Amino acid sequence: MERESMEFDVVIVGAGPSGLATACRLGQLAQENEQELMICVVEKGADIGAHILSGAVFEPRALNELFPDWKDRGAPLNTEVTGDDVLLLKDENNHSRLPDFSVPKTFHNKGNYIASMGNLCRWMAEQAEQLGIEIFPGFAASEILYNDDGSVAGIQTGDMGVAKDGSEKDGYMPGMELRAKYTLFAEGCRGHLGKELISKFELDKDSTPQHYGLGFKEIWDVPEDMHEPGKVVHTAGWPLTDSDATGGGYLYHAEDGQVYLGLIVDLNYANPYLNPFQEFQRFKTHPAIKQVIENGKRVSYGARAIAKGGYYSLPKMTFPGGLLVGCNAGTLNFAKIKGNHTAMKSGMVAAECVFEQLKNGKANDDITSYKEAFEKSWVFDELYRSRNFGGAVHKLGTILGGAYNMVDQNWFGGKLPFKFKEWTPDYKATGKAENYTEIDYPKADNKLTFDRLSSVFLSNTNHAEDQPCHLKLSDANIPLEVNLPKFAEPAQRYCPAGVYEVIEEDGKQVFQINAQNCIHCKTCDIKDPSQNITWVVPEGGGGPTYPNM
Repeated sequence: MERESMEFDVVIVGAGPSGLATACRLGQLAQENEQELMICVVEKGADIGAHILSGAVFEPRALNELFPDWKDRGAPLNTEVTGDDVLLLKDENNHSRLPDFSVPKTFHNKGNYIASMGNLCRWMAEQAEQLGIEIFPGFAASEILYNDDGSVAGIQTGDMGVAKDGSEKDGYMPGMELRAKYTLFAEGCRGHLGKELISKFELDKDSTPQHYGLGFKEIWDVPEDMHEPGKVVHTAGWPLTDSDATGGGYLYHAEDGQVYLGLIVDLNYANPYLNPFQEFQRFKTHPAIKQVIENGKRVSYGARAIAKGGYYSLPKMTFPGGLLVGCNAGTLNFAKIKGNHTAMKSGMVAAECVFEQLKNGKANDDITSYKEAFEKSWVFDELYRSRNFGGAVHKLGTILGGAYNMVDQNWFGGKLPFKFKEWTPDYKATGKAENYTEIDYPKADNKLTFDRLSSVFLSNTNHAEDQPCHLKLSDANIPLEVNLPKFAEPAQRYCPAGVYEVIEEDGKQVFQINAQNCIHCKTCDIKDPSQNITWVVPEGGGGPTYPNM
């Protein structure tokens, strides 16, 4: 098919923190050097911020560098952190507050802000457009274009108006080719094009497998007497200790009488009967959490995988024709439970290296200067100092791992000479069902706890019903013939949106995919024990529409 094609100097895939920081820095450099550059950002969400979900306690270090006058420009950072609590939830009723001296200093948040990253991305997009950047929301980058020499030539956006059977519906519109001298991939955690690039160019051959957590978030309106703007609470322990899983919870007191509430479940858990969504529901019933929200109202829900492998899992980020930036490359600092500032800085460093290439008349080559520039940046130093955080918790347990991290971070600045490397991918950690018993989770009370479908409703998720399924099975027989007998088909439980079901039709078991429910968390692509599910982009604009997550 002959497709319309547009030429750019730089194409950026994804309008999240890393993609927009990259675009803004490129725009600044072009202005400063009086050089005209054609730069575009494509975003699969219906609008900027629609697919952004983050806790978030935001560290403004990168933003201070990018826009030193961000306060005057009206950046939506209004709630500065006023205090930190780290709670150890001992069981379903009891907890203790950890004294400050026993908490790794990476958990201290003085000078940070409780923020909606969706709103911050909308603001960053405005700054980018003022710098002459073209931004195209609602256009999903579906394929990578390659030059004859194998270098990346750009991306193709997905076709619009294709029916489930592959036929063209009324209003069909073919995708466009967006070609560039350099293409930067800022898709966020487990980007499907980033995954292809890592495999094709063997970018991870010298690193450990990436590791992931599944992060849940709800926004609640709470009574005034329960609201403490600026207060940050992190938790460890229950309910995950009951399930032999690791992770932790959070409760952030934001502006306008709202709290941001969530649980992160590490995806290296073994019990195939574990249901991360239900663990999150249990978390909300703990008295330390319940007292804040029990007379409030839940107004938003979402979930997203996060890359938490850190330093040891960083791939080579460059390849002929482009770069991986931000969480697509795994730059999140899990020791801080923060990735927005590191994602932004990685993109800013990329912008500076790309600009130098363009200034020197180069195109489609491997930007070898990026490795040195990245390793000289504070992002690399941060990730190096935190390199053992996750591995220590997983190998030593929450208590001993936490103690190690406190000593390593607070006394030795992250430089203890140990290596807690993890070589087992999360999907391989899944145990056989015969070795575990089913977990009996309480029924939702619709006050504190809810079911998945009512939760997905709050995410404003929608996909055109008559379109090809974007959740691809390599072998349609594996769910029932392999995953069901060996692992009790865990997709029924690990998906936070109820996408996957084993149902009975005409006396036979059927594996059903409710793709309409998909909130683009990517957990299935990560945790399927047979690695049989591949997440690809649906039609542009589909998925959740988060208002201020």
